[in-house]
Amino acid sequence: MLGTIVNTGTILAGSILGSILHKGIKADYQDALFNAMGLAATALGINSLVSNMPDSQYPVLFIVSLAIGSLIGTILKLDTRFQNLAGKFGQSDLAQGLSTGILLFCIGTLSILGPIESAVHGDNTFLFTNATLDFVTSAVLASTYGIGMALAAIVLFCWQGLIYLGASNLSQFLTPELLTEISIIGGILIASSGISILKIKDCKTLNMLPALFIPPIFFLIKGFIL
Repeated sequence: MLGTIVNTGTILAGSILGSILHKGIKADYQDALFNAMGLAATALGINSLVSNMPDSQYPVLFIVSLAIGSLIGTILKLDTRFQNLAGKFGQSDLAQGLSTGILLFCIGTLSILGPIESAVHGDNTFLFTNATLDFVTSAVLASTYGIGMALAAIVLFCWQGLIYLGASNLSQFLTPELLTEISIIGGILIASSGISILKIKDCKTLNMLPALFIPPIFFLIKGFIL
């Protein structure tokens, strides 16, 4: 768990550093950071989508996943509940920042394969690399949204911790094909967060979050049938 602990620590450190900078940033500069994060998230999401789409063996799966996932999330009112919860810890925009941060920190190859490599082979290289990236990202996000971004560290620790504990089974289940489908949907969700930050359209990305669970369910059913 060393790699996950380090990764969690860098997000906390980045959030603290960013929140210190946040207090002295003028409104115009904060707007500039909002735009920068929105564009960066959109670009990262599109890059993940374009990079993985050619490798997909089920080109319609991400559409079905988004449709079903969005319906489930809307019925459960995930976005509204999260907005209300985040509002207790900071400004009204914090929920938007947290949803973007959580997606950037957790839905990526390094964050998924890292705990598996750590548990199975004792190799923390992926997680240390991810920690470096997350430190910079969390600092920028916290400079825009405040210290509340530190809450994303808790989510990351639970996420990677669960993968680490179940690595012996997950290493066989998390095939390249499944990771490709998850990465496609993750890319769309990250791009959706970017579009929301830029105030082009409020996509209510959190309502689409259950879409990430549809590909694993699909592969499980396919495995039983075949």
